[in-house]
Amino acid sequence: MKFHEAANFLFELRRFASRPGTDATRELLSSLGDPHEGLRCVQIAGSNGKGSTARMVERTLREAGLDVGLYTSPHLDDVRERIRVNGRKIPEAAVVEYVKAAREYVTERGAAGDSPTFFETLTALALWEFDRQDVDVAVLEVGIGGRHDATSVVDPVASAVTSVTLEHTHILGDTVSEIARDKAHVAPDGEPLVTGTTGDALAAVREIAGDVVTVGEGDDADVTATYGGRDGLEGAVAIDGPDWAVDTHIPLLGEHQAQNAGIAAALCRQVADVSRETLERGLRNAHWPGRFEVMGESPLVVLDGAHNPGSVERTAETLDSFDYDDLHVVLGAMVDKDHAGIAGALPDPDRVVACQPNVDRAESHHVLATALTAATDAEVETRHDVAGALGIALDAADEGDAVLVTGSLYAVREARTRWARSLVPKRVDSLADAREAIEAAHVTDAGAWRMRGKGVHRVLRTRVQPRQAQYLKEELLSLGGECAVSGLNDQDEESLDVVLMATMAQFKRLAEKLDGQPYGLSTFADELRSALSIQQSDERDRDHPWDDGTAVMGICNITPDSFHDGGEYNAVEDAVERAEQMVADGADILDIGGESTRPGAEPISADAEIDRVVPVIEELADLDVAISVDTRKAAVARAALDAGADILNDVSGLEDPEMRLVAAEYDVPVVVMHSIETPVDPDSDVQYDDVVEDCIDQLTERVLLAEKAGLDRDQIIVDPGLGFGKSPAEDFDLLGRLAEFRALGCPLLVGHSHKSLFSLVGEDAGDCLEATIAGTTLAARQGADIVRVHDVAENAAAVRVAEAARDPENFED
Repeated sequence: MKFHEAANFLFELRRFASRPGTDATRELLSSLGDPHEGLRCVQIAGSNGKGSTARMVERTLREAGLDVGLYTSPHLDDVRERIRVNGRKIPEAAVVEYVKAAREYVTERGAAGDSPTFFETLTALALWEFDRQDVDVAVLEVGIGGRHDATSVVDPVASAVTSVTLEHTHILGDTVSEIARDKAHVAPDGEPLVTGTTGDALAAVREIAGDVVTVGEGDDADVTATYGGRDGLEGAVAIDGPDWAVDTHIPLLGEHQAQNAGIAAALCRQVADVSRETLERGLRNAHWPGRFEVMGESPLVVLDGAHNPGSVERTAETLDSFDYDDLHVVLGAMVDKDHAGIAGALPDPDRVVACQPNVDRAESHHVLATALTAATDAEVETRHDVAGALGIALDAADEGDAVLVTGSLYAVREARTRWARSLVPKRVDSLADAREAIEAAHVTDAGAWRMRGKGVHRVLRTRVQPRQAQYLKEELLSLGGECAVSGLNDQDEESLDVVLMATMAQFKRLAEKLDGQPYGLSTFADELRSALSIQQSDERDRDHPWDDGTAVMGICNITPDSFHDGGEYNAVEDAVERAEQMVADGADILDIGGESTRPGAEPISADAEIDRVVPVIEELADLDVAISVDTRKAAVARAALDAGADILNDVSGLEDPEMRLVAAEYDVPVVVMHSIETPVDPDSDVQYDDVVEDCIDQLTERVLLAEKAGLDRDQIIVDPGLGFGKSPAEDFDLLGRLAEFRALGCPLLVGHSHKSLFSLVGEDAGDCLEATIAGTTLAARQGADIVRVHDVAENAAAVRVAEAARDPENFED
């Protein structure tokens, strides 16, 4: 069974309407061996804020060292986003295995007229995967209500009801009190229910749950959560419990998010022994795409999936903390929402572009325009597609204005592709290569066989909406090219993988034909042009060591325990002598590190690391070479930059929430590495469907995180993380497909020197100079911007050979 077949099986269950009750989910789980019975679960219900709260709980418990599963809905782009373990989406292979295990039972129940629904089946999938991965805690966002939701098959160890408003009245009841009673049934045995409700809702919650912990701003609350206002792109939050306190910043802006943080903190304390530091760091790392997500500041661009009047009011309150001139709103909503109420809750827009997300349940942009005209004094216009509407708003906005995309997560999803979509270049030199590239996009076997012959030109893989896929296929065929489309059935909530195959001339003509087209195709044309020019602008400032070719970064470890040179250069004078020799040997960058990240290495304190690296950096600051500091601690980074460092090299991929802000404050390049954990756990067993595609997918959000802090993409250096949570075979797959990382539009660093990947070819880690030189040649030949090596002279020669082979005239006198 292929992934697209398994996914289609799940999607087809959407034909069955949602229903209250847990019996169907229990019976499905019973057929799978009751995987939920051994899980420790946290269940979070509520009308608003439950997804954000679930994310905060998950991230904080991971910070405490636990393995954590997270189940949320809906998803932004890929259904696998709903089920995560330690932050990673469920693998495609796991979805296939689950469907194989569940299909017979589900089909039999369908034949009897009682099939599990899509949500019930996905809930069972989440619990099945969490049991399979042996997570310590599973965090579950409730779908609808509480008492009769599919997630209520579990007996939670901790639970919350975040808030209660009128919603799903045909299922939950006609009053806030009735709805609160239903939600309160998630209360755990033996622990109080945590809640942010007040008034009648709180009284109703107490009727059902009995013992509760209230979270709010007033003195009557058991846990007070105070919002201290916006500080840059973070919100200041103070949380005070009976005998504990937290004072931190969170990436989710707004007073309501402070309450969600208070609820999350109270839940975490019920589940695990979490320190104040763990709570503060975990909450600060709880990024949640599409929830008041600031994508740019000049003009201010905000994406927020608010979909009812109450949530739009909170969005308006948060937006009010920013200074801006005119407000341009892009609004797309579902047909079953309160359009008049949403329009009336908007924060006094000057201009609104009504649009229609590409889902069957989306309301007509003309209907929304009518509601907006009646409720606001804004200039209202319409555009069918979200991407086109966003383009209109951005074109109209001056640098001091604000652009807000809101009304539904579906609208936010389509708008977010402007920043998050990657067009991945594929190296296709044969029919076999072409077929492999096409099959990887979940195209049917017959389709891959038929189209493989058209893929031996320029090949790009990306994700688009079903309507866009159909248009692209028709247009490329008319031009003599081809577009292979995923075999997943067209689904409202799912983008589709496509492989575009054409000559450069055909691609250029395609971009011209897409200009001015609806459904976001005009915006896609711009992305296509960028991808075809390798995503880099020739107009950017060329003041980096890698601007004119592959730069050599020399490794200088001031550590006693690094795997290759540990203990050799502990003294400042030894390290400086070593660094000076590297410069003489051709190093363009010196990477100074004070903490080993080898498997099993013991972390050291920030002060100890500063004591190691700062004196060396101060001695080297006057050399004609760029200085990089290899650290995962923001405090060390700041001290190193003050001492004269020019670049931050963060092997943790911005796990320290301050790191991206320090890089932006000093306006310096930062290396963002793909890493599963740092230091590396030698016993880790990470499952990748395609290690290159998965790394690009995960690095995309890390790059966006740095970009939203204020860094340009030519300052964000991506590192695939060879040797970090990958097998030697997977490392070689990364090394052989480095060009695909160009899809991120960032400089690329490769760190392969003397690493264990070379055991695949019979070399010993730590003593494989010849293999390292070969790896450098491969990396430079594929256009790597930086190679990070121990042996500078030999690898600098390899870089020169690779560059001469690519452009020999450049080496002539």
